[in-house]
Amino acid sequence: MIPVQRHQQILALIAERGVISINELTERLGVSHMTIRRDVQKLEEQGALLSVSGGVRSTERLAAEPSHLDKTAMFSEEKCVIGQRAARLIPRNSCIYLDAGTTTLALARELTGRDDLLIVTNDFMIANFIIESTQCRMIHTGGSLCRENRSCVGEAAARALQNLSIDIAFISASCWGLRGIFTPDEDKVMVKRMVAEVSSKRVLLSDSSKYNKIATFLALPLDNFAAVITDSKLPDSAQQALASASPELIVAS
Repeated sequence: MIPVQRHQQILALIAERGVISINELTERLGVSHMTIRRDVQKLEEQGALLSVSGGVRSTERLAAEPSHLDKTAMFSEEKCVIGQRAARLIPRNSCIYLDAGTTTLALARELTGRDDLLIVTNDFMIANFIIESTQCRMIHTGGSLCRENRSCVGEAAARALQNLSIDIAFISASCWGLRGIFTPDEDKVMVKRMVAEVSSKRVLLSDSSKYNKIATFLALPLDNFAAVITDSKLPDSAQQALASASPELIVAS
């Protein structure tokens, strides 16, 4: 049986069962543990499955972005430690980009003592916090309103970034994995790609609950990032897989 056939059978079994052990896969496919583990690694890199202790499970597909209100109540402690760790990466007098999201808002909250930064954002909640709680300068991209996420997206927001030179872009994601970051909203893709183009350094901020979930649109490959900052609940298998990827993995705790 060639690898493509094995991959199809592995995915079919996972679709049927949800979770399946490595031992059962070797028995069902009649191959060695080493072969199955190579197959699993390849499929995990493609975002097709997720390794768990002793086996594999299916990935979750995100059909729509949660609202800002919903996201605010989710994994708040993890976002807080990610924001604290990310703040340590920002040199004085930098121009930084804070992507729309509640994890990047957690980073903004760590900047209350700063007055030396130029902060670019497409997020209204972040913009309001910067106005009320810091002395930093700020540029808001404007653009088409995404009401649910309190942000601007689309071509106008991307064009506003085009002539900027950003030192560090802190980019959020609703789904991420070894392939990169995904979104179910096509209008967000052009903004993320433009900010990646005009930034010297890109850092992904995303909690572990979003790992190995996928959505329709691949916004940026993982190798576009210099670092990924996530929390300590990221599974060991994911940490091992990311250790061999190009971005530096920073586990905040």
